Amino acid sequence: MSSSNVAESGGATTGPWSPLRVPTFRALWLAILAGNIGTWIHDVAAAWVMAETTGSPFMVAAVQSATTLPVVLLAIVAGTLSDIVDRRRYLILAQLWMFIVATVLAVLAQAGLMTPWTLVALTFALGIGAAMAMPAQQATTPELVPRAMLGSAVALGSLSMNIARAIGPALGGLIVAQAGVAWAFAINAVSFLGVMVVLWRWKRAPSPTTLPPETFGVALRAGWRYARQATVLQSVLVKAGSFFVFASALTALLPIVVNQELRASAGAYGLLLGCVGVGAISGALLLPRLRRRMDTDRMVLWATLAYAGCIAALALLRDVRLLYPVSLVNGFAWITVLSSLQIAAQTSVPAWVRARALSLYIVVFSAGLALGSLGWGTLAQAIGTPRTLLIAAAGTVVAALFGLRFRLGAAAQVDVTPSGHWPQPIVGHDVSGDRGPVLVAIEYRVRLDRRDEFLALMRTLGHGRRRNGAVSWGVAEDTAAPGVYMEHFVDCSWLEHLRQHERVTQDEHHVQDAIVALLEPGSAPVVRHFVGGAPGLPLPAATAGGNTMV
Repeated sequence: MSSSNVAESGGATTGPWSPLRVPTFRALWLAILAGNIGTWIHDVAAAWVMAETTGSPFMVAAVQSATTLPVVLLAIVAGTLSDIVDRRRYLILAQLWMFIVATVLAVLAQAGLMTPWTLVALTFALGIGAAMAMPAQQATTPELVPRAMLGSAVALGSLSMNIARAIGPALGGLIVAQAGVAWAFAINAVSFLGVMVVLWRWKRAPSPTTLPPETFGVALRAGWRYARQATVLQSVLVKAGSFFVFASALTALLPIVVNQELRASAGAYGLLLGCVGVGAISGALLLPRLRRRMDTDRMVLWATLAYAGCIAALALLRDVRLLYPVSLVNGFAWITVLSSLQIAAQTSVPAWVRARALSLYIVVFSAGLALGSLGWGTLAQAIGTPRTLLIAAAGTVVAALFGLRFRLGAAAQVDVTPSGHWPQPIVGHDVSGDRGPVLVAIEYRVRLDRRDEFLALMRTLGHGRRRNGAVSWGVAEDTAAPGVYMEHFVDCSWLEHLRQHERVTQDEHHVQDAIVALLEPGSAPVVRHFVGGAPGLPLPAATAGGNTMV
């Protein structure tokens, strides 16, 4: 989508449906919805075939793990690539890979050559494509809509997944029962074509940076460094991990409960998953109203406890009709937790590192599902499905209480919009980008009665410096002149320092403004840059001093 289209949409109202007024977002949203339906059709067909042919809880869980395990292994690599290459072309290649794999699945199924381990292997190959596409796809959302619509756009993304969850399983069960698994796999293959067409037509605006892209190794280290300093993102990751590892028991063992405990059909299994989707759609429509009345962390707590009740109900109830309303509650609770975590992850990180940060969330999400599914499948094979589900329900309650220590509400207060308030450093000659390390020294003259406030703000500023690229940071007071402080931080190279100028956010701008307000009247920060490596031409005397901004 061109930048002009985003600008034209900026004046629109920002209700829950407003992003659908943006043409490219709407087209991609509909294409991804079709793709999600195709994925659910595949998942239902694969899980049911495995349950019917092997009867093994472990093998059924292995199919689900084959979808999610590649995400655990590859999402960080995918997130790093997504931040340094053209996302549009990258996503087209990922969709093409999944189309080819899904077509091979359909051909083998039609020819009667599908074995349980072949199904696991090809599902794993599909998972590779999904793993490579997922961070780029999520990070693309802020490029398609104005910032004011971002929360609604993320919620619509969750809604798309759950509309598919309502339609796909029931449709998948019907297709498997009436036409066979080959048709289910073929429909999934066709669903990838729509996304490719929309991406092909998307005229992506070029990046505003004038700097060369990061290399893979530099970008990977920068992503890890940012995550270590981003406390809000860390809260999202902890809450996600503690929830999904236990929540995975329900999705992993549901086909076994339906097939072996309830002796029901594939159609009943699809309807149960459809009810989960209907509950999730209802939740997505009600969540904006709930968020106005309840803070995010309390809402996630109650939704997690409700999900624990659904797991326990699946263990104890033996009438499939009673499980339909339980599945509705299950979907409502699931979308509440998932949407809250996704919005917090999207809004708490700046654009330059968004795909890498989201890849960490995706890894935690997928690791919880993949490893949890294998663990619950193995335990169910040893002690039985009902007991395993009761253990998972108790674990979900513990996860809900443990998550109270980590707050998501701070994500709504973070403004990660680039501020652009740092001017380019004053230099007396050309400095090559690979020269380094770079030492930045900033002198402050602080009012003596405001030193404690100054140091508290400097600690906050130091976190930002490290997030944006500094490998070390500190602040010290002049022993001969109380109130005179020197802040110092080191970047690996001159190019990495210039990247900090593009990465500084509005939040950091506000912190710096608050620091300046504590200085002695008439004084301002004085900044000096020192660069290592091979020297260039001599500095002209007129520009040898410092400038007053970083």
